[in-house]
Amino acid sequence: MIREIVQYGHPVLRQRCRHVTEVDEALIQLVGDMLDTMVEAHGVGLAAPQVGEPIRLAVVDVAHDPECISYLRVNGQAVELDSIMPLVFINPELEFGQPKEFDVEGCLSIRNIRAEVRRPIDVKATLPQLDGSVLVVETDGLLARALQHEVDHLNGVLFVDRLPAVAKVAMRRRLKLLAADPADG
Repeated sequence: MIREIVQYGHPVLRQRCRHVTEVDEALIQLVGDMLDTMVEAHGVGLAAPQVGEPIRLAVVDVAHDPECISYLRVNGQAVELDSIMPLVFINPELEFGQPKEFDVEGCLSIRNIRAEVRRPIDVKATLPQLDGSVLVVETDGLLARALQHEVDHLNGVLFVDRLPAVAKVAMRRRLKLLAADPADG
């Protein structure tokens, strides 16, 4: 089922989400709905708060672009990107590499706004799975960026919060308009 994606200005986007403590039928259904919603919206990731659920759950799928990363290790082993996509995870933890770079980001909850965001290039993500197993994913490129972006959502942080001060000032009016009328995006 396609769910409505909440838009900038909705309070759920600013909440620190609660841990998932139980995987039940409702959660499994939510995961299916989130994957359908992400695909329908042409996104590469979607976090539960973006569909109004303040829990630490997200989905990511960058398999459409296998060249979007230069390396991928899962639990210490080199693997192909499509072997783990779509990636569904709960209660994630991230560790970051030192070098950072700017790249353009957008968000399904902030329509029609894209901006350059500086993030660590490399990430090591500990991603508990619905079946109780844990994937430790080490990667770079779009997958690293998408993981950081979705985990930010779980902490109530939006990509526009990470913009340099000058960019924030330049975008202030557009964001105020979106917050005043999220349907207007």
